[in-house]
Amino acid sequence: MTASAQPRVSGLEVRSIDYVPLDERHGKLWHLGPLWFMSNAQIATLAVGLISITGGGNLLWSLVAIVGGTVVGTFFMAFHSAQGPQLGLPQMIQSRPQFGYVGALLVWLFAYVQYAGFNVFNSILGAQALHTTLHGGVKLWVVVVTLVALLVALVGYDVIHRAERLLTYTFLVVFGVFTVGVLVTLHYPAGSFAVDGFKWTPFLAQFGVVAGYQISWAIYVSDYSRYLPPDVTVRKTFYWTYFGSALGGVWLMALGSLLAAWAGRGFDTVRSIDAAGDKVFSGFGAVVLLFAALGLVSVTALNMYGGSLTLISAIDSFRKVRPTLGVRLLTLGLTAVLSLVGALAATAHFLENFNDFLLLVLYLFIPWTAVNLMDYYVVRRGHYAVAEIFNPRGIYGRWGWHGIVSYVVGFAVMVPFFSVGKLYVGPAATALGGADVSLFVGLPVSALLYWWLTRSIDVDAEQRLAEAEAEELERAAHEHREPA
Repeated sequence: MTASAQPRVSGLEVRSIDYVPLDERHGKLWHLGPLWFMSNAQIATLAVGLISITGGGNLLWSLVAIVGGTVVGTFFMAFHSAQGPQLGLPQMIQSRPQFGYVGALLVWLFAYVQYAGFNVFNSILGAQALHTTLHGGVKLWVVVVTLVALLVALVGYDVIHRAERLLTYTFLVVFGVFTVGVLVTLHYPAGSFAVDGFKWTPFLAQFGVVAGYQISWAIYVSDYSRYLPPDVTVRKTFYWTYFGSALGGVWLMALGSLLAAWAGRGFDTVRSIDAAGDKVFSGFGAVVLLFAALGLVSVTALNMYGGSLTLISAIDSFRKVRPTLGVRLLTLGLTAVLSLVGALAATAHFLENFNDFLLLVLYLFIPWTAVNLMDYYVVRRGHYAVAEIFNPRGIYGRWGWHGIVSYVVGFAVMVPFFSVGKLYVGPAATALGGADVSLFVGLPVSALLYWWLTRSIDVDAEQRLAEAEAEELERAAHEHREPA
């Protein structure tokens, strides 16, 4: 019997950061398409499409920047997807071979901040959508959104995949009608589609934020492909992830630009969607918002799920953790509580500066994605001793100085190119008129430096160790399994 034909595990997901043995691998490769489409096709993504319009750019070049940024950013994100089936591990635990058993805490801290930050924004936005349509206080709906998302995240991997597939089918109908309505019924300012309206600064700002937003999904990717059998190809895994995420991203970011150009300074995500929907036909704005709230619940669940995995990984760096269902419950609960407290305490100031938060996320994960992908595809060529990733005294060491140095240097050379609204504009960005090109500096510097520093790694020896430990890895995974 092949690995993919083995019986599946039902009920609550019992695994977390541990290796998924071959006889638990299941699912279909095409399921990655709807999952990554719907992860991006939710109204929080609208905010990413506003940068050029609010910065003085016109609609035509804003749309071009959105498409270009998506094409580039999704390229890096989608290549992480192939790591899941091959290694059977969630994404962030895979940072240990590059950064070390303890050193990986550097990127895990940043990842957890990202999960929390996005959840604060997503849950507030979902609550506002429900408040507008069903009434009741925003804070009440924040609690409801958080609890429902917690339940979905608790059941885990399979229900998340199923929910995203169902939401995708509904999205195509609801947002298909809404998008046609936006294009047909709304009126845009003069010059919105003028080719000669190109401006470098808003164009590059929009391009960079879009690329960064797509790259920010990189820390999630293997979490949702790790149960697939390892005989799926890298190419097909890449394609399903890439086109799902890119289509969802372009669609919603473009809608954001269209709505912002139409509404002007009066743009507000929830109110503008409601008003634009009612222009299609009376009451349709409420339908769009209700469905949008479901999408925000689903992506909040994704953030809780990833946050739980990251928190378990961090705890395991200090004290060896047996990844049981109880540990999942504890870390999911803590992640949900932190997100809830943040959402209830958030002010309008936080929401107004969400774009700055997106930029900070971009800066933090550009060097990480460069190091991780260079290690997987070029240095170690996909060959890892998985059992050693969980060994505090294993071959990957406690501190992976190659990865840490490459990360820090890559981040440092980006600083002069940072352009974060009113917070900070580096000297290089100032010379470029405020345009942010840090993405094109940090990625190659971190990647090439890591490649240069790791030339002495004996990959063949690591592969021999992996082969010697393979049988024991499978046996240990079954011993650690706890019934749901």
